[in-house]
Amino acid sequence: MDLKDFLQEKRSGIIKQWRKAVIETYPSETQNFLRKEKDQFANPVGLIIENEIEKLYDFIVDGTGEDQIPLSLDKMIRVRAVQDFTPSDAVGFLFKLKDIIKIQSKKAGNITWPIEYVDGVFERIDKVVLLAFDIYMGCRQKINDLRVSEIKNEVGRVLEKARLIQRGPVQKQTF
Repeated sequence: MDLKDFLQEKRSGIIKQWRKAVIETYPSETQNFLRKEKDQFANPVGLIIENEIEKLYDFIVDGTGEDQIPLSLDKMIRVRAVQDFTPSDAVGFLFKLKDIIKIQSKKAGNITWPIEYVDGVFERIDKVVLLAFDIYMGCRQKINDLRVSEIKNEVGRVLEKARLIQRGPVQKQTF
């Protein structure tokens, strides 16, 4: 059995472990909520984790669905970008799949995989991590732009109230 077949055979168990690893990146209260609440409207983050991890896994294992990866990552990373995660914590859950694959391979016994395929799987994980980091930074930039815009608007309102500036149509100046 080659690694690809092994990873397909162990798919549900590995995905379950990976979901658990993702959920464990959250504080304990949030972890309990994400595990227990099954209502998609009450727990949209849990639903995103549930659905998107599978798409990411399928791409990583066999390279299919590459066009869906940016959308899947965007859904997961956008949520993490507004939460209290450092950049490494926001995307680090993707690296956990490498450890899970290594552990599952060791549990299977004395099996060796062709290095080309292992490298291919791990390279796809790295590719997904880099894309996730780009998405995270784009989200953080948007958040910062919104903050700056809000501060500018607030300062403008304060100055207007203090009658230091006057808003309205721009008047032509004549010389």
